Amino acid sequence: MAAYNNVVEIRRYILQMLAKMIYEGNVEEKIDRLPFDMYTKKTEHTRCCIHKARAEAKYKTMAILGFNVDDEVDEFDNLSHYVELAKKREKSTEVMLTVVDEACSSCVKASYIVTNLCRSCIAHPCTYACKKEAITKHENSQAHINPDKCINCGLCMQACPYHAIIFQPVPCEEACPVGAISKREDGVEHIDPEKCIYCGKCMVACPFGAIFEKSFMFEIVNAIKQGKEVIAMVAPSLGGQFNQPYGKVLTAIKKIGFTDVVEVAKGANMTTENETREFEERMEKGEKFMTTSCCAAWRELYKKHLPEIQPYVSDALTPMGYTAKWLRETKKDAILVFVSPCVGKRSECHSNPDVNYVLSYEELDALFKAAEIDIASQEETVLDNTILGHGRGFAMIAGVTESVKATAKDPSIIHDVVIDGLTKQSIRDLKLWAKKGEAPGNFVEVMSCPGGCVNGCDTINLPKVAARQILPSTK
Repeated sequence: MAAYNNVVEIRRYILQMLAKMIYEGNVEEKIDRLPFDMYTKKTEHTRCCIHKARAEAKYKTMAILGFNVDDEVDEFDNLSHYVELAKKREKSTEVMLTVVDEACSSCVKASYIVTNLCRSCIAHPCTYACKKEAITKHENSQAHINPDKCINCGLCMQACPYHAIIFQPVPCEEACPVGAISKREDGVEHIDPEKCIYCGKCMVACPFGAIFEKSFMFEIVNAIKQGKEVIAMVAPSLGGQFNQPYGKVLTAIKKIGFTDVVEVAKGANMTTENETREFEERMEKGEKFMTTSCCAAWRELYKKHLPEIQPYVSDALTPMGYTAKWLRETKKDAILVFVSPCVGKRSECHSNPDVNYVLSYEELDALFKAAEIDIASQEETVLDNTILGHGRGFAMIAGVTESVKATAKDPSIIHDVVIDGLTKQSIRDLKLWAKKGEAPGNFVEVMSCPGGCVNGCDTINLPKVAARQILPSTK
């Protein structure tokens, strides 16, 4: 989860203001004023001028209306024009993350630099550590790194006894585990949709809030206001987000105007049953290992970057997939909205014809505020006891593993390995296991976010606090 900071505050403010306009029915009349109301002549801002701050606000609002910044044809188009387009939109593009170029600071290329902590020591260990002769003495005998020769190996930083050499990263590029984000010729970052796995790590890492996920809150609220049957399918991690009893949160969602609220934990139980059965069958056939199938970013990863591991991935649907499939049997014309902790589910929704939209926890919070719904004052919806604990446990790391162990005929045959967060190293490990055809264990659970879904990029509560709130209902 992104630590609460000014970037998050700005994003949530725009979400709340837009949600309020949609509820009040005056979005077309008021939305063009939003950037100006955010940044008046008396408002403090951190950009070079008030006009740049307002331009950033405009493009961020455009993303929340469900558009990529690249969709802009004429920069003189007002936000109200995009509201009109959103009303007519029948289908979205599969690109779910967009870079707001006005907000991107075009960070300098990642490199090692010598700071003023350099003491001009006689030993010059950094010079001797460098194998490419990229470090020389400079003014006052201080070290200087030639960027044309440096290969960013980091040996000089390790050798310096004063920690005077530091690595200056490009935060979004450093965070991306698959190299999907890089600079265009003008220095602005670009996300390659052919490589992106929608883990959201770049969005969380950017200190300028230049990376935004597209939202479809506008369509969802309009469908509710039009009296359509709109069903919220809530992810298991929702139970730990609002520091209120889970039953009250579910009631509050209905108060927004959703026809019904269904726990995706029910679908998680279906995933458990199918993955357990499949695992047992694979082990009987002599296969070496099987990985889980639930995390949306993991699914994007193996499809785009790890084709060699696909034979080892479970064929089971995700909890969202099973829940939507089950609902469609009786709710053929209903609008199904998955309430999600991460941007990855937006991508999965796009490829799943049973799911219409995804609503993030941040957007849900904005809707609560716009509708002036006090969660604490709501009556508690009675939880579905048929779910028991296993499905809700999917919200935490190792939750899938524990569910499969609890369902298996003989849990002792399960030797689990848990990938607690997708990183460059964990991806290398997975690739190696696939090539060898053997892993350290026979059941590999993969989760993109450390700690599990309670730490998704769109969550609003601290992961450990959220996990503690969920755990009582999983027993």
